[in-house]
Amino acid sequence: MSKVLKEVTATIGQYQNAQGQTKYRYQRIGSVIETKNGPMLKLDVVPLKEGGWDGWAYLNDPRPKDDMPGKAAPFHDDEVPF
Repeated sequence: MSKVLKEVTATIGQYQNAQGQTKYRYQRIGSVIETKNGPMLKLDVVPLKEGGWDGWAYLNDPRPKDDMPGKAAPFHDDEVPF
């Protein structure tokens, strides 16, 4: 069984919160997993965003499974651990 080393997330858009602040929307697009041959990147989705995806993604420590409502569910920037 392979182990998830990192979650791969990308910025997929922006929104305004109730205070009028611009916030960013993120989506988990894949994982970096440990295999017998070393780390491997697995992309589950290619993010769609206005103007096209710029190719940049964040590598974050995996969130506990209890915190993940869906495999590729979007989450907000106040949930990103950086």
